[in-house]
Amino acid sequence: MNDRAALDLLLEHGPLSRTRIGKLTGLSKPTASQLLARLEAAGLVVATGTTAGRPGPNAQLYSVNATSAYVAGLDVTPERIRAAVADVAGSVVGEFEVATPGRRAESVVRQVTDALDGAVKAAGLARADVHRVVIGTPGAFDPGTGRLRYASHLPGWHSPTLLDELAAALPMPVEYENDVNLAAIAEQRLGAARGHDDFVLLWNEGGLGAALVIGGRLHRGFTGGAGEVGFLPVPGAPLVRHVTKANSGGFQELAGGQALARLAHRFGVCDIPGGTHNEVATALITRGAQAEQGPERELLRAFATGLATGLASMVAVLDPELVVLSGALIAAGGEPLRELVQSELGELAASRPRLVIGEVDQLPVLRGALEAALVATRDEVFDTTR
Repeated sequence: MNDRAALDLLLEHGPLSRTRIGKLTGLSKPTASQLLARLEAAGLVVATGTTAGRPGPNAQLYSVNATSAYVAGLDVTPERIRAAVADVAGSVVGEFEVATPGRRAESVVRQVTDALDGAVKAAGLARADVHRVVIGTPGAFDPGTGRLRYASHLPGWHSPTLLDELAAALPMPVEYENDVNLAAIAEQRLGAARGHDDFVLLWNEGGLGAALVIGGRLHRGFTGGAGEVGFLPVPGAPLVRHVTKANSGGFQELAGGQALARLAHRFGVCDIPGGTHNEVATALITRGAQAEQGPERELLRAFATGLATGLASMVAVLDPELVVLSGALIAAGGEPLRELVQSELGELAASRPRLVIGEVDQLPVLRGALEAALVATRDEVFDTTR
C-alpha cells in the first residue's frame, strides 16, 4: 500500500524527494528511504536530479520510471482508426492513423494491427512492449454475444468472430469500450468532471450519445447500450420506429448534426456553407455562437432547445450532479450554446444540474482509451507484492 501510494504521488506531483514523499505519505524518513530503494530496485522509479537551487542542502529527486510499461489506445470511426501509445506516466510517445475503407472482418483486423503497429513504430517500440490495448468504437459489444450493437454505420465490425480474430492477432490484453464512455473517462480523470462521482457526458459530433457515471463508475447497461440516447423518443421529433435499422431516433433527429441544415432553412439562414455534413453543421453552429441576434442566433437557440429537451428526460431519470457537454458541435457552440442549454434545461427539468463544456478538447476518445488502459496496467505493474 505504501509503495502504491508513493507511486501515485509521483504521478500526480512529478519528481519528489525522499523527505517530501515521507511528509505526503506520513512515513518516517527511514521507511521512505527503504520504500524508494525497493521501488528503484524493481525498476519502477528512477533518480532524476536534485533540488539544487532551493534553500537548504540538495536532496535527491525521484520520479516514476516512465519506460516501465506502455499502453495503447485506438479510436475507431467509419472513416479512420487513430492509434496512440503512452508510457506508464501517461505521456504519448507515438501516434498513427489509417483510413478504414474495408468492410470485411479480416480487413478490420488488418486495419487495427496496422494502426497499432504504426503507433508502436512511431514510439520506437515493438508490439511486445505494449502491455494493454483499449479500443474505442461507436456502439458497444454485447457481453452476451460478443457482437457490436448500436453502430450499424461502422462497416466490417459486426462479424461474430471479430473479437476472436483480434484476440488471435494481438498478443496483449485487449479491451473494448464505447467511444463516448471513453470521452467521459478522459473528463473524469483529466478534465471537467474531476472530483465528480455522478455525472452525464452528452456527446454531439457525428452522432448523439451519452455516458453515465454513477457512484464513480460507468454504467453500461445489460447489453452495453446505456447512453445510446440518439434513439431516445423526444417531443418535437417524429416517432422513429425500427431505430436499429434506421440507426437513428427522435433525439438524434431533433438535435443531431442533421438537424442543422433543416434549422437553417427554417430560420432563413442565407449562404449555407459547403462541405461535408459534419463541416456544414459545425460551421452553422459556429456562426450562431458568434452572432448576437438574427437568424443565425435563432438557429442556435432552437438547437439548444433540442439538446435541452433530450437532456430533460435524462435528468429526470438520473438526477446527475453535473452534465458535461462534449463533441465537435458542442465545441463549435462553446459558452453561448452552453448558456442557452442551461437556461432551457432550467425550465424543462425539475432538477437543475450544472452544465459545463468538456475540457479535454484534443482527441478525447483516444485520450480516454489511454487513460483506461493506464488504470489497469498501473494496477498490474505497480503491484510490488508479485
